[in-house]
Amino acid sequence: MIPINKIKDLISKHELIEKELSSGEVEKKKFAEKSKEYSNLNDIINQAKEYCSFENNKIELEKIINDEKSDKEFKELAKVELNELIIKNENNEKKIKLFLLPKDEADSKNAIIEIRAGTGGLEASLFASDLFKMYEKISHKKKWNLEIISISKSDAGGLKEVIASIKGKNIYSSLKYESGVHRVQRVPDTETQGRVHTSAATVAVLPEAEEVDVNIEDKDLRIDVFRSSGPGGQSVNTTDSAVRITHIPSGIVVSQQDEKSQIRNKEKGLKILRSRIYEFERQKRDEARSIDRKSKIGSGDRSERIRTYNFPQGRVTDHRINLTLHKLEEFMEGQIFDDIIENLSLQAQEEELSKLN
Repeated sequence: MIPINKIKDLISKHELIEKELSSGEVEKKKFAEKSKEYSNLNDIINQAKEYCSFENNKIELEKIINDEKSDKEFKELAKVELNELIIKNENNEKKIKLFLLPKDEADSKNAIIEIRAGTGGLEASLFASDLFKMYEKISHKKKWNLEIISISKSDAGGLKEVIASIKGKNIYSSLKYESGVHRVQRVPDTETQGRVHTSAATVAVLPEAEEVDVNIEDKDLRIDVFRSSGPGGQSVNTTDSAVRITHIPSGIVVSQQDEKSQIRNKEKGLKILRSRIYEFERQKRDEARSIDRKSKIGSGDRSERIRTYNFPQGRVTDHRINLTLHKLEEFMEGQIFDDIIENLSLQAQEEELSKLN
């Protein structure tokens, strides 16, 4: 049960803002804020009013059902109506509870996704590549815009590390549950005995911070330049185009060498740095999460897993919700990604609701 006073407060607030907006006396700088608040309340106001009138409506229907003088057919109609009213009230209660949950300010933001090969050598780098291809397919399917910021390849087409920006509507809310260790079980192409190997890759999803979210002062940065190296560096390693940026207060370091231009490498590096600082500050504010960013993705050890991809058995298991789908191929193609995300989101909501109760 939600305290009825809480619901009445929502209705009163909606009425008050409505009067303020229609009066034309709201300051210009506060008008957009008030309009947004009013629009949010509009989404729940009908359910709130129905929830408040539920008890009275229920009593009226029960009177008809229990009245010996009532017509039999009339009683049956009242019973049907009462049953529908109870079901509707339960749905209203759930919607109102979800509305009352604290909102994650980052949910509407774009995201930066970082994938790194963990334990397992070459096979881990091949799996990191497969995970990145999966997110590319999901992005294409959902019409998100994925742009590679930084990429480091390994042998045989694998990836040591890839960092990408994903833009679209409410990206972070869709991808935030991907942070953690992803474990794979399969027979590598190089395995002659047909034995199943286990390896892992880590995924970190950060809300992409804008300049208004994080104020980085020049005095807090140390910028070092050096020569690019590795694959793709042949044409640029004759000049100091690579950039290493250190944020002195937090100790966060970002290196960027994908571009031939030092200016472009600095721009990309600051983009990653801004998002890492934003997430670092968010973690400090949230007592439920560690202030150490590494705790979000673990060390890449096989035991710190959130999901297992078992290729011989064609199944994917999410260990946080004990959900197993025997549709691994479809999952890697990005076709049933939403099934797991919806379940993870529901569990998170249920946990928050239990705290609210």
